[in-house]
Order: sequence, then structure tokens, then C-alpha cells
Amino acid sequence: MAPAPINVNKADINSLRDANPSLPLDVMGLFFFAYRDFVGDADALLERQGFGRAHHRVLYFVNIKPGMPVADLLDILKITKQSLARVLRQLVDNGYIEQKTGEIDRRQRLLYATDKGRALFETLSATQQSRIEAAIAALPPEGRSTVLRFFVGMVEAEDRALLDQLRLTENL
Repeated sequence: MAPAPINVNKADINSLRDANPSLPLDVMGLFFFAYRDFVGDADALLERQGFGRAHHRVLYFVNIKPGMPVADLLDILKITKQSLARVLRQLVDNGYIEQKTGEIDRRQRLLYATDKGRALFETLSATQQSRIEAAIAALPPEGRSTVLRFFVGMVEAEDRALLDQLRLTENL
């Protein structure tokens, strides 16, 4: 039996909301627009480099945790080795990331951003950071911690320890 069709027009969405007034369609819609605008400026710059969002994610995590093993990055991004290998190869070949062999475990490949990789990361992050800072500045004093708790709540419970390891929750 085929699944029921998905309702996509405004009348259908309104009837969904009427049937279940707690359905967070407003939050979902706002989240969509916020995400679109959050990644928009970075997407344009990445495209000029011949890169995409996957490259940005790799640059982000390698910059905030230099020396990260490839295995850890796979766990964080939840992508296949093949997908990561393609993106990583482009970043390495273009001089944004370098791989080093682990000192203790020679099988490990540790990832470091080059000067060029740090500069691109800083450029990509600048507009995103200013967008976040402006939105948080418009909130009451406790707003920042509320936003942080909201995002932690959006993360799967089994992945929350990663947030601590990456020091993303230290300001909660």
C-alpha cells in the first residue's frame, strides 16, 4: 500500500495546525529561513572556490579541533569514508588541510588546517558569527544560554557527549 500523500499547500498546513495546535510549524519555518540565511553568504564564497557545504563542515571541525583524527570526523559528520575522502582530497590538494601521521598510533591520520585553511575558515565564519551575535544581542540577558540549550536539545542524545568534547557546551 502506498503511503499517504504529503500535504504541502498552505491550506493543508493550516488544517494540520488546526488539528494539532502544538505542531511547531512556525518554529520549523523560522528554522528554515534562519538556516538559509546563515549558510547563504558562506555558500557563495565556497562556490567561488569550487567547494560546497561538506567542505565547510570539514574546515569548521578541523579548525576548532586541530589534530582531529579522520575517524573522529567521520563520527561527527555521520558520512561515509568515501564521501569524506572526496572532500578531504580536494581540501588537501588545494592546500587548505594537511594530514599528519599520529605520533602514538601511526595508523591515525590527523587533520590540521593550513594557514590558507584557517584564513578561509575565518572568512566563512565572519558573516555567520556577526549574524549570530546580532540576533543574540537583541535578546534579553539570559537569551544566549536559552538559545544554546535549545540547540543542545535538538542534538541526538547519544551525540551530546561530542558537544562536550568539542567544547561547544562550555558556555551553558
